[in-house]
Amino acid sequence: MAFSFDRYAAIIFIVIGACFIFESRKISETAYGSNVGPDIFPMGLGILLILLSLRLLFETRGTSQDKAATGALDYKKFIIIFAAAILYALFLEKLGYVITTFVFLTIGFQVMEKGKWLKSLVIAGGFSFGIYYVFVKVLDGTLPGFPVFF
Repeated sequence: MAFSFDRYAAIIFIVIGACFIFESRKISETAYGSNVGPDIFPMGLGILLILLSLRLLFETRGTSQDKAATGALDYKKFIIIFAAAILYALFLEKLGYVITTFVFLTIGFQVMEKGKWLKSLVIAGGFSFGIYYVFVKVLDGTLPGFPVFF
């Protein structure tokens, strides 16, 4: 039985999610008696990644590897998103989490579905500010803040 790209990706993401959970257990718990430590967020991300990957794995279980049915791979979109991810990693410390995440998500949304700028900007902004607020303000974690010129 030939595996499709989605199945390989699901298996790889399950392994990555397991690594997230395993490695998050090595992060020291908070010393102030709080129930929420710095290990909770990466562990939650690992669990979410595993659950979504299992769903993808089961959804692709009955599909075939017919190239005419699945269409050709779109290398241009892949290269654009890959380059955006590298730039995201390079500028994360300099520009801060909110700005780099907002720009990366906006690029990703526009690459996947051109147009609908307002929808892309609202979702990217809501996600960027929402995750920053929850992680930094609620969970007392640290993420790169805004650059000095703000």
